[in-house]
Amino acid sequence: MENVTGSEKVPKLSDASFTLVLGGAASGKSSFAEGLCFQTEKPRCYIATAQAFDDEMRAKISDHQAQRGAAWTTIEAPIDVAGALRSCPADSVVLLDCATLWLSNLLLADEDVQGAGPALCAAIADCPAQVIVVSNEVGHGVVPDNALARQFRNAQGRLNQSLAAQAGTVVQVIAGLPQVLKGTL
Repeated sequence: MENVTGSEKVPKLSDASFTLVLGGAASGKSSFAEGLCFQTEKPRCYIATAQAFDDEMRAKISDHQAQRGAAWTTIEAPIDVAGALRSCPADSVVLLDCATLWLSNLLLADEDVQGAGPALCAAIADCPAQVIVVSNEVGHGVVPDNALARQFRNAQGRLNQSLAAQAGTVVQVIAGLPQVLKGTL
């Protein structure tokens, strides 16, 4: 069985060229976004931003790969998401999972975090494929106790706001349940 995400429960993907799927950690946002991709007959392209620095992350990546199945073109892009988006065929559906790890990678690599959001938005706008971006909503917790964590939280909040403003459809997933915040599915 190729799709183990329960896509029969996932609403059909709208005609919006860009859909943003938000949620907290382990909320079901990635499974939901994958289910949206399975609803189309388009070739599927997966842009992976995670880096496997330890056994736990290697296992998580392996689980995600098994859940998606083999019918995906995977592009590893921990930093160069814009380049990855440029390489996706126009007739495909692209899943970028996830903007949060990508932003973390940029921050830890001392890249330009301030310019990252506008650059990602421009790359999405220029991408001829249908794009779905998964991102964590990190603003529901307590104020972090250190400067780096506060810098990340603020940058993530700004990135999510920019992505949501550009997206035709925005869905928040809580406990596996999607709530449409903008547009339609």
